[in-house]
Amino acid sequence: MKPEKPGVKLTYDDFVHFPDDGQRHELIDGEHYVTPSPNIKHQVLAGNLHALLWTYLRQHPLGRVFIAPLDVVFSDFDVVEPDLLYVSKARQGDIVTAKHVRGAPDLVVEIGSPSTRKRDEQTKRWLYERFGVAEYWIIDPELDTIKIYRRTGDRYERSAELSLEASDRLTSPLFPEIELPLSEIFEDLDH
Repeated sequence: MKPEKPGVKLTYDDFVHFPDDGQRHELIDGEHYVTPSPNIKHQVLAGNLHALLWTYLRQHPLGRVFIAPLDVVFSDFDVVEPDLLYVSKARQGDIVTAKHVRGAPDLVVEIGSPSTRKRDEQTKRWLYERFGVAEYWIIDPELDTIKIYRRTGDRYERSAELSLEASDRLTSPLFPEIELPLSEIFEDLDH
C-alpha cells in the first residue's frame, strides 16, 4: 500500500486502519512497508533472545523486554514493529502506554531476512539513530551473526560484529554483567 498521490505521506491514523492480516505493517517517513509473517528460524531466534533477556531482567529488574507484535510510534509518520525491544525502568513511565511504545526504546533488535536486509541495515538504522535509540542489534540468521550499533553522541557506531562461528558472547552496557553466548541465542535452529 503506497500513498495515492506522490508526496502524500501516510500517518499513524492511516496505520491503525491497516488490515490485521498476520503481516508486519510499518510506516517509515510516511511510506508503508509490508513484510510477510516470519519463518520458524526467525521465531526460534526471537524466542531464544527474549527468554535470555527476560531471565536476566527477572534477576536484575532494570526494565522490560518486549517481543513483536508491539508498535513503536516515533512520530505520526514513523511507526515500526521491531522483533524485540527493551525499555529501561527509568524510561517506562515516559514512553510505555497501554497500547504501544511512544518514543525511543533503549534497545531495538531486528532479525533480518533476505527481503528485509537492506531496510534493516539502512532505513531502520537511520530511523533508530534519528529518534535516539541507544542500541540497535541486527541479527542475521543466515550468517549466524549479530551487528551491534551504539550511540556515540547523536550518531551510531558499529561497536561489534559477533559470530556464532567465533564463539562470541554478547555484552551490553544496558545490561551490566550480561554475557550471552551466541550458541544460546542461535540454539536449536536446525532442529
